[in-house]
Amino acid sequence: MIELPVYDKKGKKVDTLAIDESHLGTEVRPALLKQAYVMFHGNRRQGSARTRSRGMVVGSTRKIYRQKGTGNARMGTIRTGLRRGGGVTFAKTRGHEAFRSSMPRKMRRLANRNALLAKLIDNEVKCVDSLDFNGPATKEMAVLLATLGVDRTCLIALESENRDAALSARNIPNISTIRTDQLNVFELLNHRYLVVDKASLQSFIEGLIVDGDDKEAA
Repeated sequence: MIELPVYDKKGKKVDTLAIDESHLGTEVRPALLKQAYVMFHGNRRQGSARTRSRGMVVGSTRKIYRQKGTGNARMGTIRTGLRRGGGVTFAKTRGHEAFRSSMPRKMRRLANRNALLAKLIDNEVKCVDSLDFNGPATKEMAVLLATLGVDRTCLIALESENRDAALSARNIPNISTIRTDQLNVFELLNHRYLVVDKASLQSFIEGLIVDGDDKEAA
């Protein structure tokens, strides 16, 4: 059982949240996390590699000079990859589908849970009793993060209706926000810290437990 401390906005410990490791995969599985991370990263690639082969280059197909008698090496069209302005010998024309991959749904869900477990074990989850603000307040958010000891990249998980907190964090360098129900292995591993309020974290873990029960039944 992991005992996660819960802090208030002044950095004072006010509560403790007990989290069962079995709901998050029991142990950290590096191979699974890497596979899921590579999949998420590949699926986000734009796939805009575009270089022109000799067939795509605009130019005459006329032979530059006669085959023999010039003393030069044999040469055909100016569009060959051997000449300046010609096509690329091995042109890259792959679209985004060339980088796409997939994982079974059970493995993806387990990877998301396991990434959260890794954060908890490394003490990189900062749980706050509340992340409510009276309107956008960047300075207040910056002070809160400094109080929690956030000195590297940080992901703040918020409920969709908590717009004030999202606006308060958007101008702070190295800070990203995400909806709690959209937490995934890619975003968790891309940031050193996770900041989340107690109610949202409990809701997220309860949702994982329900998903796990559904998978067992399936």
